[in-house]
Amino acid sequence: VKYIDLHTHSVMSDGSMTPTEVVRHAKKNGLTAIALTDHDSIDGVREAMEEGERIGIEVIPAIEFSVRAKTETHILGYFIDIENRELLDTLEDIRRVRKQRTVETCQKLNELGFDVTVEEALAMAPAGIVGRAHFAKLLVDKGYTSSVKEGFELYLNNGKPAYSSKQLLLRVDAVKLIKKAGGLSFVAHLHLCRFNDNDLIEFLSKLRWNGLDGIEGYYTDYTPELQEKYFGIAKLLSLAISGGTDFHADMKPHIHIGTGLGNMKIPNSVLEDIRVRLNK
Repeated sequence: VKYIDLHTHSVMSDGSMTPTEVVRHAKKNGLTAIALTDHDSIDGVREAMEEGERIGIEVIPAIEFSVRAKTETHILGYFIDIENRELLDTLEDIRRVRKQRTVETCQKLNELGFDVTVEEALAMAPAGIVGRAHFAKLLVDKGYTSSVKEGFELYLNNGKPAYSSKQLLLRVDAVKLIKKAGGLSFVAHLHLCRFNDNDLIEFLSKLRWNGLDGIEGYYTDYTPELQEKYFGIAKLLSLAISGGTDFHADMKPHIHIGTGLGNMKIPNSVLEDIRVRLNK
């Protein structure tokens, strides 16, 4: 069986590897295809695709949009046209809002007594896209927390004291923008949306009505029970399934490329099904 990973991050957002390194790492770990899904950025996609072509692993042009919602909601876009004008213009606008969010997160951490600066976070983000993982890493580096995971759990997750909810796009905007750029849209890591089952189904039905293509059915943290539930919901709503680990290299060292909880792996058939949907 061939295995893939359709949820990875590079230094172009909050991962620690360059796009080239992510692709090589995936190849070394026996994967046959990956998607580079940097947060609100496609800056690494071309480099990753070129390296993929060079060493013989498929790289799908992709992105992960952060969107406005009460809980943490991310929308993945696959097979997008990275030269689409509207996409590029929107990414510029998102960058501006992201800067405000970075400042707000930093202020909240300062109020909690942590000595961190925006400049320090920016120094860790070569492409200028600062994410919470950068602050989480800073907290570890300065001895305030013992791990990136702890930083998220105590301070940076939704509902925790240093979380900033500033986002430009609504969920529907992200779905429609991905469509306009020729891609397919999937809701990422559903368990972080924190809905009960009925609300989740209602939320996904609404989005599907607006053009949503699928949900992330395989993910690092899903228990087998959760995975089964999401597969059922996808079937119920005729949504496609995607799958990935959310690999960030050293920024989230507990996550390994291509594999998750209970030796979870993502078969290549997932990508084939997505491709069928793309060509409909």
